[in-house]
Amino acid sequence: MLRLTPSEPNGRFIQSDKFNIIYGGGEANVAVSCANYGDDAYFVTKVPAHEIGQAAINAMRRYGVNTDYIARGGNRLGIYYAENGASMRPSKVIYDRAGSSIAEAEPSDFDWDAIMDGADWFHWSGITPAISDKSAELTKQACIAAKRHNVTISCDLNFRKKLWTEEKAQQVMTPLMQYVDVCIGNEEDAQMCLGFKPEADVEGGNTDASGYHTIFKQMAEKFGFKIVASTLRESRSASDNGWKALIYDGKEFYESKHYDIAPIVDRVGGGDSFSGGLIHGLTKWNDPKKALEFAVAASALKHTIPGDMNLVSEDEALTLANGSANGRVQR
Repeated sequence: MLRLTPSEPNGRFIQSDKFNIIYGGGEANVAVSCANYGDDAYFVTKVPAHEIGQAAINAMRRYGVNTDYIARGGNRLGIYYAENGASMRPSKVIYDRAGSSIAEAEPSDFDWDAIMDGADWFHWSGITPAISDKSAELTKQACIAAKRHNVTISCDLNFRKKLWTEEKAQQVMTPLMQYVDVCIGNEEDAQMCLGFKPEADVEGGNTDASGYHTIFKQMAEKFGFKIVASTLRESRSASDNGWKALIYDGKEFYESKHYDIAPIVDRVGGGDSFSGGLIHGLTKWNDPKKALEFAVAASALKHTIPGDMNLVSEDEALTLANGSANGRVQR
């Protein structure tokens, strides 16, 4: 996707006549995170054959993501506008994705068996099936092919009320859960996409992880998830958040350490950076608790970086996870 953000720091749409161009989007951000950690990451989508589509591909290549399976064609790249909030003023997002190349992509655009052959992990987010019925069907086909090739599948539920309704989300997402091994999402995602509501007052700042234990177990039992994970955000203001996460591996619950993030530079992509960190951690260490701590540290760092993508290394995330959070200059 193409992201347009007012060029003035914390500027409003209505006052801006210049916008910064940033490329990103849910699964793209995850791919970049994994590539930064040294994983072989491939991104699958469809973009126009013109120069803007090529610029989007170049942005992925810049960070080491393989783009061999990106289809070309269609008329436009999906766009969204992001206005960064500050203090008590929240950030805002406006979508312009109707008719984009990926929203209009056809099954013939992708050879899913070739794409999944030799892969270890396939990740998708709830934003993709939300943009069109065609994208929802492509997501299903990709999941079926991944299962044929014994590929682990993760899903970040990522409910977006500006893209679809709760009813439509549950109608589409619930059947897709039969293919998912690792389910990731916050409290709103679980409720809106799957109908599970945790016993936690998140809006009031109460993110007691114990309120999630029951629904994590219920979700794992209903859908057969091997792992369920959720970020827990305390939104004190647009500039000041608390951040931690919880994971359930079917046997034990693990709660991460807590981070206070202030001031926030850019929180867009925070959930994607958590997903990327969790995927890397689970595949490298096969230790849910270590993977969780790595993912939370990596995603906390993302809040300090402008743009969609989490441009940190494995060493940087591990350093924070191991307790070094003073921000001293490294000389």
